[in-house]
Parts: sequence; structure tokens; C-alpha cells
Amino acid sequence: MKRIYLVFIILVGIMVSCTDNFEDFNTDKKNPTDVPGNFLFANAQKALADQVASTNVNLNIFKLIAQYWTETTYTDESNYDIITRTIPDLKFRTYYRDILKDFQQAKMNIASEEVAGDDAITAKANRQHIIDLLMAYSYQRLVDMFGNIPYADALDIENISPAYEDAYGIYKDLIEKVKAATDGLDASGGSFDSDDLYFGGDVAMWKKFGNSLLVKLGIALVDYDNALAKTTIEGAYAGAFGPNERCELVYLGGSNSNPLYVDLVQSGRHDFVPANTLVDMMNTLEDPRRPMYFEINGDEYTGGIYGESNNFSQYSHIADPIQEPTFPMTLLDGTEISFYLAEAAEHGFSVGGSAEEHYNNGISSSFAYWGLSEADANAYLAKPEVAYSTAAGDWKQKIGTQAWLAYYVRGMIAWNSWRRLDQPTLNLPPAPETDDGQVPKRYTYPVNEQTLNAANRAAAVQAMGGQDRMSLKLFWDVN
Repeated sequence: MKRIYLVFIILVGIMVSCTDNFEDFNTDKKNPTDVPGNFLFANAQKALADQVASTNVNLNIFKLIAQYWTETTYTDESNYDIITRTIPDLKFRTYYRDILKDFQQAKMNIASEEVAGDDAITAKANRQHIIDLLMAYSYQRLVDMFGNIPYADALDIENISPAYEDAYGIYKDLIEKVKAATDGLDASGGSFDSDDLYFGGDVAMWKKFGNSLLVKLGIALVDYDNALAKTTIEGAYAGAFGPNERCELVYLGGSNSNPLYVDLVQSGRHDFVPANTLVDMMNTLEDPRRPMYFEINGDEYTGGIYGESNNFSQYSHIADPIQEPTFPMTLLDGTEISFYLAEAAEHGFSVGGSAEEHYNNGISSSFAYWGLSEADANAYLAKPEVAYSTAAGDWKQKIGTQAWLAYYVRGMIAWNSWRRLDQPTLNLPPAPETDDGQVPKRYTYPVNEQTLNAANRAAAVQAMGGQDRMSLKLFWDVN
């Protein structure tokens, strides 16, 4: 017995002598706590693209709100019920925790890296500027969903009750940050290389993204702060995306499939069909993009009645390529910028062309994206119902209608365009859950905020008019 005890003591002594730090025994080498900044950046990029792509009714119903699609069996979300599934709570959590926090931590980790040599120093600075651009893009989406939101203190883990800040003030700060980041990028240097899932480290394209984001921020302000919108757009448009340039994530398939594939195919469910709001308009225009958007049903394209129960087999379906696991998701592109510049031209801004020219560019680039020819686009533009000089309505109706048609599958962008231009006319579902019975103008704040951050939420509600309503227009939605 004494011999066994002695052997045990010797073994313990050997183990102690083999390490200077007992913490090594409790460290999971396969799951490091300090993740390289590049990895965090790529993870946040994917999380952001997934948010733009997803049609999961627990998280992202913008394709329904924009009336691109409607539901078959369960119609709560197409009737604007965002409370039952606590959609605002999930949005808040995903953007702050999975996207913005990862971007912030990536920037902090990169800032702490020790690099040597001019090339490495330039690449380090470029990486930080690129993160600033994507954080601004993400914050703009949050503002455009809710209005006033936590901002300066939002990502401080020591502050569990961050203040909500004025949405207009956030916009102004975002413009300044995007300008600084875009100007700071050095296109002759490197950045994230293959860890950049959008541009593969191409800094010149990130500069175009930054300028495009400035145009996007500026056009949202055009009816609220016309002077700031003008200087922002005129200073950025020349360096923005051209008609056939874009920022997108091309999914790899497998475990990295587009969420649309997961929601529409892998789930084994048939919850969505194209909405009659969209299909009927495209039928009227004999729009050549219909085969790219939908699968034909018999001899015609038919959309489900928006907001009502629809038999999946009786209507057109979402086109097969959109349901592929590798279908790319666009975050910002030249199509979007072209329509913004058409609006800017109508406001009298100097943007390198007329409203008609930018309008035509927007339509043509949409056709090119969906694989149609220049001849197809020209024939469509020659239609009296489409041509800028003869299409029905004022410029808001012309641009708003064609932009909405071009933004297909990008529901939030379409919803933003509709809120600003009030075009095209959307159908009302049979049982809208909004307080005024109309199409939502914003998301209400998360239910959790009423208990976890009650005082700051209450102050935000008071600042925005006193009631947390879906009918409450955002500051930039002044018409």
C-alpha cells in the first residue's frame, strides 16, 4: 500500500513539474477564446448576408411585407403579425449579437495585432475601415426597421441598459464614419484576402461600396434634410457602383447554403408562393423577367392572393434558381444605386445624368443580373407603360414601380423604397395586425426591451411620438 501511495505522489510531482500554469489543464485548445479578427469578420459577413437572404418567418418577413411572396397555410406574417413569433426581438438580438458585436470584436482584435512593414500596416488599416463600412450598413438597417435605437453604447458589455439615440443623429454620424472609412481606404494595399467573403479583399471595390453606401444614406434623407442629402450624394456618386457592379455573398452550398434553400427546399415545406401583387403587375407589363422570378403554372403566371390562404399547387412557384443552395445574395448593387440617382436627379442634384438615364440604367442592370440580353431590356424600355416619358404617373410612381420590380427577393430594400415613394400601390391583407390596418411603416420595439431596458425604451417611444406603433413613420418618411 505504501508503495502505491509513493508512486501516486511521484506521478503528481511529474505532472506539476511539466507545467508552469495549472490553467493549461482547463483550457480547451480546440475552442480558443481569442479568435483572429479575420475569422470574426468573415463570420459576421455571413451572418449579415443570411439576414438579407432569409425568409424564415421567425426572423425575416420583409419579402412578405414588400408583397413579393405570400403564404400558403399560415397567414399571420403576411397579415403583419410580428408579435406572436417575437420577430423584433429576434432581429434585435441577431443584429447586435451576431453581426455588430462580431464586427466590433474583429476590429478590436485586428487593432491589437502587431504588424511590420508598410504593406502590412496598410492592410491592417484597410481591414479596420472595411469593418466600419459594414457596421454602418448594419446600423442603417436597424434604424430603418425601428427608428431610434441603441447606438454609441449598444455594444458595451458593461452597459446592460444602453440609451436609445435619435435616428436622424445616428444617420448623420453614419455618414461621417462612412466618409472617413471610404477616404481612408488605400486601394493599392491589401486587406482580408480570401477571408473577405464579399470582394475577396479587393479594396477598390470596398471604396465603391463605401461611396454607394453614402448614396444610399443620402437618398433616405432627401425629404428630411435635403441639403445634407445633396452634398452626400453629389460627393459620392462618381465613385459608387456602376450598373453591373455589386456587393454579394456567393454561397458555397452544403452547410454554407443560402438560407432561402434551407427555408424553401431543405425544410420540406411549401409555405410561400409569389404574391398576386407582383405577378399581376408583371403580367400586365409582359415583363421578360417573369421566368427568372417564377415558375409558370400551366399556361400562365399566377400569384397567390396576398394575405390569404393559398393552395401551393394552384399558383406559380418561386423560380428554381432562386432555391439553389448556391444562389448569391446581393447586399448593395448598381441597380439600387441607379434608381437612387434617378431620384436624386429629380430633386435637382448633379449626379452625372438625367433621371431618365439613371432609370434606364437601373432597369437594364436588373435585366443583365437575371441573365437577359440588352435587346430584351431595350424592348422593355420601349414599352409606353415603361418608357420614362410615357409611363403612368409622376416620377415617384415611375421610379418607385420599376425599382420595386427590380429589387425582387430583397424585401427590406423594396419596403424602404415603398415607404419613401409610396409606390407602387400594395394590396391590403384581409386581417392586418397593424394598429391602423395599413402596411407597416416600422417594426415595434422588442418585447424584451420592456423589461430589460424599460426606461430607455420608454424614452425612445416618447421621443418618437409617445406610442410604439407599426403605423408610426420614421423620421425620413415625411410624405
